[in-house]
Amino acid sequence: MDKPLAISMGEPAGVGPDIALQLYARRAELNLPPFCLFGHGAFLAERAARLGLDIAFAPVGPEGAMAAFDSALPVAPIDGIVPDQPGQTTPLSGHVVIEAITAAVAATLRGSCRALVTAPIHKGALYQAGFKHPGHTEFLAELCAQGGRPKLPVMMLAHGGLRAVPVTIHVPIRDVPGLLSKQLIVDTVRVVAHDLKQRFGIANPQIAVAGLNPHAGEGGNIGREDLEIVGPAVVQLQFEGYGVTGPLPADTLFYPLHWAQYDAVVAMYHDQALIPIKTVAFEEAVNVTLGLPIVRTSPDHGTAFDLAGTGRASPKSFLAAIVMADAMTANQ
Repeated sequence: MDKPLAISMGEPAGVGPDIALQLYARRAELNLPPFCLFGHGAFLAERAARLGLDIAFAPVGPEGAMAAFDSALPVAPIDGIVPDQPGQTTPLSGHVVIEAITAAVAATLRGSCRALVTAPIHKGALYQAGFKHPGHTEFLAELCAQGGRPKLPVMMLAHGGLRAVPVTIHVPIRDVPGLLSKQLIVDTVRVVAHDLKQRFGIANPQIAVAGLNPHAGEGGNIGREDLEIVGPAVVQLQFEGYGVTGPLPADTLFYPLHWAQYDAVVAMYHDQALIPIKTVAFEEAVNVTLGLPIVRTSPDHGTAFDLAGTGRASPKSFLAAIVMADAMTANQ
């Protein structure tokens, strides 16, 4: 590959910058693909010193990253004020975080970077800086929108061959039944199937669709959503030629031996999808955004303020996100 990955710095008060720096320090040992870190140069140098890491920095941006990577960490500098205060957020840093994500997306869209890996953000800190999106995924979808309506962004959590996708994401559980529609489920599965083919190299994806209600509604006796919404969506997808099965009871679908029969499971709401994947792979799962014109992955953990600046945060999920982004671009 002749282009680097882009990594956005994430919340400076959290562990994202720590892990990115620690992984770079082990780049040869881990055989990491070259990447460019979008962030505040002075802050990154201070955090490296706090962690006891002897790292040279090269403020070269993505265009110079491939040549610099072996000897110095390529940084696409983002201007602003970022105090090195682990665990203490500030609106000043929030502006830099937003700009780092924006610049990293732009570089990936124009082809200077081949994929984007995002470090964790803290939405509370970003809201103080004027952030107006429900989450990272929705912000990325808007940044990637070209000439009109954003594409449908789809969150997928993945670990090896186990992949889980929620149809509805960051909404109250009481709102889920009203937000579900046949069209939303159909559109979500179409995105999942497309990206499994194009970015994971799976020729004929087999996708399971979980029911919303216990026992997938038991024929309408425990809620009618599975009978009137989920079931018809599955029939429509089967008619279109997709390898889709459902609605299936979620309490048995996620048993690992059953789960492994499918290339992905599409669940109806956030926790229905994320609890199983985090149970089997809490430190190693990867958050992937499907349905975008770029490849985007992220570690499946938050900012972990209590570990920031200590060097004790696990790098496993962040490393897995880098490896997956590298593999996904190879599959395209």
